[in-house]
Amino acid sequence: MNKKIFTGCIPALMTPCKEDRSPDFDALVKKARELVELGMSGVVYCGSMGDWPLLSEAQRQQGVARLVEAGIPTIVGTGAVNSREAVSHAAHAASVGAAGLMVIPRVLSRGTSVAAQRAHFSAILEAAPDLPAVIYNSPHYGFATRADLFFELREHYPNLIGFKEFGGADDLLYAAQNITSQDDDVTLMVGVDTNVFHGFVNCGATGAITGIGNALPREVLQLGELCLKAASGDVTARRQAKELDEALKMLSIFDEGADLVLYYKYLMELNGDTEYRLHFNATDSLTEAQRHYARQQYQLFRDWYAGWSKELA
Repeated sequence: MNKKIFTGCIPALMTPCKEDRSPDFDALVKKARELVELGMSGVVYCGSMGDWPLLSEAQRQQGVARLVEAGIPTIVGTGAVNSREAVSHAAHAASVGAAGLMVIPRVLSRGTSVAAQRAHFSAILEAAPDLPAVIYNSPHYGFATRADLFFELREHYPNLIGFKEFGGADDLLYAAQNITSQDDDVTLMVGVDTNVFHGFVNCGATGAITGIGNALPREVLQLGELCLKAASGDVTARRQAKELDEALKMLSIFDEGADLVLYYKYLMELNGDTEYRLHFNATDSLTEAQRHYARQQYQLFRDWYAGWSKELA
């Protein structure tokens, strides 16, 4: 079991579309390979960034299989409306040789029930006992996994090795104080782009799952490296990490909203990745005002980064 898969920077891949709005798995693999070659530890597929609710079970598993076949270290999202389908994704991930699991809570049906979530998590972890897994904690799914349930599960399923926190600064701090500080073998992953500095430096995170890293991979990798140095007490790295984190903020904040996939696909389109121009639902699109704002903020960051990089050199 390779627990190191949950370290470093890991982009949550978006699913590109063909003209008929079916998944473009060739483009998916191409982008994943490009990101890993730049230094990403691996990729996540299919989390909310990958539009898991909009893909069929077969489509999701086809995407996973294609990534693994291409030699990409792939962490598989298990999001599903029912536990049976989530278990299917976990078992498939194990069968094709995926690198890990991102265990997403049960949604809609009994989503607020601790008993239902315990059974849901247990079934997923049991379906792939040799795959390292992290629980994805997010208020957007309507359930907060707390320390008592996490360690109850870990007692039975040693492949549960970490926590991916998407709840924000306070939830990251809770995880650091009550979960990862209780067991040095448990890893903490930052799950929202606005809290990378806080997660690494104040909460002891070992990695980050990123959305903006799809569009700005080099810059996000640099931020991760600076944050790790800052966490070890490097004064200069701490200052530089805070500067870069602050400059990225107005792009990172897209990660917190309902239109995150629309925004990050648009930024990739601005990069020249035209495969990300379309969405699965034809009516899913940014307004012209949103597009204008995104372009403006993206150019502002790129101009700032060019000058900042020269100062560092």
